[in-house]
Amino acid sequence: MKPQISVVIPIYNESAALSNLFSRLYPALDNLNAPYEIIFVNDGSRDNSAAILADQFRARPDVTRVVLLNSNYGQHMAILAGFEATRADIVVTLDADLQNPPEEIAKLVEKMREGYDYVGSIRRKRQDSAWRTIASKAMNRLREKITRIRITDQGNMLRAYGRNVIDMINQCGEVNTFVPALAYTFARRPTEITVEHEERSAGESKYSLYSLIRLNFDLVTGFSLVPLQVFSMMGMLLSFGSAALVVLLLVRRFLLGSEAEGVFTLFAIVFFLIGVLLFGIGLLGEYVGRIFQQVRGRPQYVVEAILQEGGIENRRRITDISAVAGKQ
Repeated sequence: MKPQISVVIPIYNESAALSNLFSRLYPALDNLNAPYEIIFVNDGSRDNSAAILADQFRARPDVTRVVLLNSNYGQHMAILAGFEATRADIVVTLDADLQNPPEEIAKLVEKMREGYDYVGSIRRKRQDSAWRTIASKAMNRLREKITRIRITDQGNMLRAYGRNVIDMINQCGEVNTFVPALAYTFARRPTEITVEHEERSAGESKYSLYSLIRLNFDLVTGFSLVPLQVFSMMGMLLSFGSAALVVLLLVRRFLLGSEAEGVFTLFAIVFFLIGVLLFGIGLLGEYVGRIFQQVRGRPQYVVEAILQEGGIENRRRITDISAVAGKQ
């Protein structure tokens, strides 16, 4: 029977959290009284997550599918790999750390059945560190100002997507992207609901400060040219300002004669302009780097195998599940 609900869960070194996830996820979906499938995407885990997923596939092969990537490509590429494997008209993404309770999936499904094709979620009481909460809110405000994307809680991956949105995403070949924002651009009728949020059940966050910065660069540069346009305007203003300053200095030179005062002020102005210039070059480099990655035409990710009912769909020569799990 074709599933009505597909749940995509990226997995990266989550062996400590998987047993708790299984014990809550399957009952929550069983209570929906609708055909479903769960697609776990092992994103090149270095622990025994792949072996645990293989065992869970053996235990519930009727509703469990496991997509095995040959390396670590990042959370959003793993989600795209899961999207490609989905079959249902309603697709839900969920993190494995249980910060988003699986029981909340029912709320998203109910909202989707009201006719929406994209349902985002807002964490009621966010259980993250203060610096992550503050940084996320700041990026939310910045993103809303420079893009047309209106996502209240961009860091929350508990979201539901309609089949029309998933099909459009699957046609994209972007090397660097932010899945919730990409889906929002394709949605005809998006909405948001409030969901509960819990502390991480086990393990630790896979996002370092550097990873979060890179992710936000993908979000900003992947969906807007405003940063480049801002620096173009700033360059014009600084050019006019510099010309006015030169005229002022020439007038002072002829009227008051040579003077030593103001040298350090000029130094400060020069250092400021150099800083702006370097930042602008770095921003331009971000766009150029993304163009370079895109034009190379390399695959977004490489699927090694898919464990599903009826056997293993090989993407390389694999004879059994243990060979796949043992490689990790």
